[in-house]
Amino acid sequence: MTTVAPEKVSVLVRRPGPEELHPVRTHRRRRALELTLATAVPLLLVLLWQLAATQAWLDDRVYPAPSTILADGWDRAAAGDLWPDVWATTKRVLAGYAIGTATGYALGLLMGSLSLVRAALEPLLDALYVVPKLALLPVFLNMFGLGEGPQIALVAATVFFFVWIQTMSAVISIPSGHRDAGQVFGASPWQMFRHVLLPASLPSVLVGARIAAGVAVLVIVASEQIAATNGLGHLIFDSRALFQNDVMFVGIVCVAALGVLFSELVRIVGRLLTPWAPRDRGRGQS
Repeated sequence: MTTVAPEKVSVLVRRPGPEELHPVRTHRRRRALELTLATAVPLLLVLLWQLAATQAWLDDRVYPAPSTILADGWDRAAAGDLWPDVWATTKRVLAGYAIGTATGYALGLLMGSLSLVRAALEPLLDALYVVPKLALLPVFLNMFGLGEGPQIALVAATVFFFVWIQTMSAVISIPSGHRDAGQVFGASPWQMFRHVLLPASLPSVLVGARIAAGVAVLVIVASEQIAATNGLGHLIFDSRALFQNDVMFVGIVCVAALGVLFSELVRIVGRLLTPWAPRDRGRGQS
């Protein structure tokens, strides 16, 4: 009689880790680490710059120390010389961004929903999209003359393409089952937009809106260096021509701060409008 030995059974035991045992504490620790890194890296670079300027590793006439830039910016702000340029750039960005976002979203929604409209307009818009937007500045100068018009139009044209492409792609990618469900329940065109197209496409649309927010600041600064008599772009270009490099860096810092604040504002608005969408930039769920 032959005896068969029983087979060995391996049991894999997985113990819960810190994320499962203490999710809130783990999230807080990770968030604190992220904030520390986000603060420490720029601060370290600034300190290295300060050290290089004070030790004459860099020519402080070309690259003034951060302390010099900060002091000059504070003096200009206290004297009221800085705020007119900041406001001029801000209002151009806001006006152009509003126009570009509204038109880009409306046309993207229309082209994403109607294939015939998409077939008629997409080739033309694709051709215009690849044209550098600064190349359109002379066209806008001929259309609107000197003043605010060309600056706002340039920002609007730039923002329009980012929002249009993202909106059209988001609407096209909506699963057909969503539309079919709306039609089965007899949804009107407005109800289809309100309850199907808008919530399904809005998170992706807001990604394009955030990208457009940063690009809008870049474009307006470049435009102000060419065809403006005020604004942060004009301040940077004019101070460089006068070899006032400390003022030039004050303008650059203001542009960076404006871009970050504007992009962050769009992100916050997007989170309020789409609470169902997953958080971005590594921000875990609380």
